[in-house]
Amino acid sequence: MAGKIDESLFSAHEHALEQEERCPQCGSVLVIKHSKRGPFKACTGYPACDFVESLHHNDGHVVKELGLPCPECGSELVLRQGRFGMFIGCSAYPECQHIEKRDQEPVSEGVEVSCPECGKGQLHEKKSRFGKAFYACDAYPKCKFAVNLKPLKGSCEACGFALLLEKQTAAGMVKVCASKKCQHKQG
Repeated sequence: MAGKIDESLFSAHEHALEQEERCPQCGSVLVIKHSKRGPFKACTGYPACDFVESLHHNDGHVVKELGLPCPECGSELVLRQGRFGMFIGCSAYPECQHIEKRDQEPVSEGVEVSCPECGKGQLHEKKSRFGKAFYACDAYPKCKFAVNLKPLKGSCEACGFALLLEKQTAAGMVKVCASKKCQHKQG
């Protein structure tokens, strides 16, 4: 079905503000602009006025009041939306900076795997801001070693690298060398 596209839809973002908003610094009209970090309001008086305001609300704003007391100060705990997703924190922030921690699951059923790069740290499962699991050295920021696949104790039979990874293939589970240069598959 070949239909005509309404070209005005592509420029609608510039007029998306419900009513004409004014800049709090200079009083000029605000418009919506886009950057690689997302949409934002900007002052039309730029460069004389540099006012900008993000339209993404990942600033820790309160989503829901939980009705539970904070263990540190007794204020109410609230569910907040932050930069890396939802979290539970104290409603008295910034005076009280209490945040509830999630319980971390141990890597590979209690088997501790040493970091092959620094030799001092252990590899632990972490979650990216998108919820995907990865394994990183607990000596971060000194050691930045990280892998996406589940680490296993052992060494590569081809190059001798001190870490193997568990990889699911069409043929089944395979052990793979963790060295980016080698990546030798073992049975």
